[in-house]
Amino acid sequence: MTSIPVVLTDERPRLGTGTVTTLAVATGAIAANLYYVQPLLPEMSRTAGIGPSSASLITTVTQAAFALGLVFVLPVADLVGHRRLLTVLLGLNAAGLALVGGAPDGVVLLAAFTLVGVTNVAAQVIVPAAAALARDEQRGRVVGAVIGGLLTGVLAARGVAGLVSDVWGWRPLFLAAAVLMVVVLLVLRRVVPDSPVAPDRLSYPAALRATATTLRRDRLLAARSLLGGLGFAAFSLFWATMAFLLGDADHHFDSSVIGAFGLLGAAGAVAANWVGRVRDPRRAGPTALAVAVLAVSFVVLYFAPWSLVALGVGVVVLDVAVQGLHVLNQRLIYDALPQARSRANSAYMTCYFLGGALGSAAGTFAWNHYGWAGVCVTGLIIVALAVPVVPFATTAASARSQNQQVAQEGVDHAGNP
Repeated sequence: MTSIPVVLTDERPRLGTGTVTTLAVATGAIAANLYYVQPLLPEMSRTAGIGPSSASLITTVTQAAFALGLVFVLPVADLVGHRRLLTVLLGLNAAGLALVGGAPDGVVLLAAFTLVGVTNVAAQVIVPAAAALARDEQRGRVVGAVIGGLLTGVLAARGVAGLVSDVWGWRPLFLAAAVLMVVVLLVLRRVVPDSPVAPDRLSYPAALRATATTLRRDRLLAARSLLGGLGFAAFSLFWATMAFLLGDADHHFDSSVIGAFGLLGAAGAVAANWVGRVRDPRRAGPTALAVAVLAVSFVVLYFAPWSLVALGVGVVVLDVAVQGLHVLNQRLIYDALPQARSRANSAYMTCYFLGGALGSAAGTFAWNHYGWAGVCVTGLIIVALAVPVVPFATTAASARSQNQQVAQEGVDHAGNP
């Protein structure tokens, strides 16, 4: 009788390094699709026959579409399985990227980026799929590697886009990305097995309602989702407008130089690793520090029109703050809601990317009406909105911890009278 649990544990094969690396690379390749466009906006505005306002709208539309995908597409994984959903999403994603590469006008271009945005949630499907494939003792390392691949794809996308577009143009870049997604699809169909679907699973409408209910009722999730959304709004505000600053008449930088600034975001990966090791993320200190550093970044970025050093330092500080805050939020949410991590992830990431879409829109408005100074002031306003959320978010975390401790003590007393 005692041998049964051992057999069950051993039946799950241990994921090899090659498989983990494949999942991480695939996730990064998919995530990059959302960020190729950012350093290319000035060039697309000139060559696609659309104005700067319409070009900058691409970022907003793509992120908003991705947020809708997080809400309405991710729950489908529980209904049809990871591999089947990945097959559909990546096929449509490749079609959307190909349509971007061949778009004859701005209307088709926006429609194509909308399709890319919605289907790019495939990257978020891989993360729980990797967690399901991994054995218990390696799950944390596997998920960490896959998320690291995602962040690497985001960081590399801007630099790759700038270099490739300078040599061959932006259209071949997106056509090549479409081919890459077909390759990723074929590889993942071999790596990711059909995941079992629970016979008592929720219906699709019930899954959507459960996600909304979790966000509405859980104070910690709501506060951390708001902080995450504001942080990514500030991040997207900058990246939606930085290309126009460097491509204006005073600088005349090409896409490769603009994209290279994205590589400075590697500091954000270092920050994410450091924050992941913070012993007690429930304390107010780490969160307050991340918000304060975010404010400092926009003060430094204000001087970017006159100093590339200020721009470079500002990019590093901004990425450190946003990635650090993001990791803190996710750590607290996953620790607090171990039985509802999928719903919590869907709710948090939806708020996160909705914030990004609103930040991109705010950045576009500020740039068109008030220039770079308006962009930086808008960033500081977003930070100011986050300040009063910090004590509420940390209080909610402390209250949750105390409730869990009381519950555990009750269990201990019940088991040891």
